[in-house]
Amino acid sequence: MLRIGLTGGIGSGKTAVSDLFQSLGITIVDADLVSREVVASGTDALKKIAQRFGSHILDDDGQLNRSELRQHVFNSEDDLNWLNALLHPLIRERMDALCNQATSDYVIIVVPLLIENGLDKTVDRVLVVDVPESLQVQRVMQRDNVDESNAKAILSKQASRSERLAKADDVIENNASFEALEVQVKQQHQFYLSLAHD
Repeated sequence: MLRIGLTGGIGSGKTAVSDLFQSLGITIVDADLVSREVVASGTDALKKIAQRFGSHILDDDGQLNRSELRQHVFNSEDDLNWLNALLHPLIRERMDALCNQATSDYVIIVVPLLIENGLDKTVDRVLVVDVPESLQVQRVMQRDNVDESNAKAILSKQASRSERLAKADDVIENNASFEALEVQVKQQHQFYLSLAHD
């Protein structure tokens, strides 16, 4: 099964691109969704997190309080390393299982931090959704209702545009209309189909 790693900086339009591939019948495996699934209410991982950080890490419904957890791990490298050691293998295992269950000709794996976490080595090709940084900042400000300095601070925590492009096998430019985006996705789709049937 051909595995395409889809990535891009915040506000680049990864979701729009993955939705277009999905509309063409391609299985999408989304790391963000999987990371929520492995800490869902009742899971072993969630119980371990609550044991380590205390029951206040859960909300009234017994779900993980993400902002509370973020506070903990941002202030402690030990806690962050512990959390990553717990969750990363579970996330990877679940993503592998979903890829193996895929019935499409190839699978798109959406990983926002694909380059940062060295996961580009786990896919056959890296597809980067690319936008100019100024447009990213603009989109993040609108979407997350933050000011320019906050938007730039978020961007600075990710791989730079040039680092992502250096790792890219394929690039989709998302700086024009939705129709232009659709055309590029269809072209990539045909290309990936030809690779999958080689």
